[in-house]
Amino acid sequence: MAGTQYRGSTIEDVDQFLKDAEGLVSEREKEIGQHIGYRYDVNLVPDYSRLTPFLRKYMEVMGWDDLNWLEDVHMGYEEGHAAVFDRNVNGWVRVPDSIRLPDNQQDRDMIARELLIKFQMSPNHPLVQLRQAYMKF
Repeated sequence: MAGTQYRGSTIEDVDQFLKDAEGLVSEREKEIGQHIGYRYDVNLVPDYSRLTPFLRKYMEVMGWDDLNWLEDVHMGYEEGHAAVFDRNVNGWVRVPDSIRLPDNQQDRDMIARELLIKFQMSPNHPLVQLRQAYMKF
């Protein structure tokens, strides 16, 4: 499995952070007494053959040859749940339990990218609500 080390902890299974919600395995986590929820392999280069149909169409509409800023988006884990971090709201967006996660990180990252885009385009995104509340024109 690509990326089997993360800051002092060994990643043995793609579901490791879903099975062990506490996840206090690294020295830093033991030191601070809490799980660090954003553990993933940031060096994993996206495999474009694994693009979801939505992402493929999104890239086409945007005129991109690559994933652009989405390359930095990975499936993370918050309190034992799969999640993606939305930097615009500085918080985790949990993946609905109804979505079956694939058994490899590349496909999970593609799902995370798609989920993030759809959430950011949603009328339920907090920035949309802020715009409506504070829009002057």
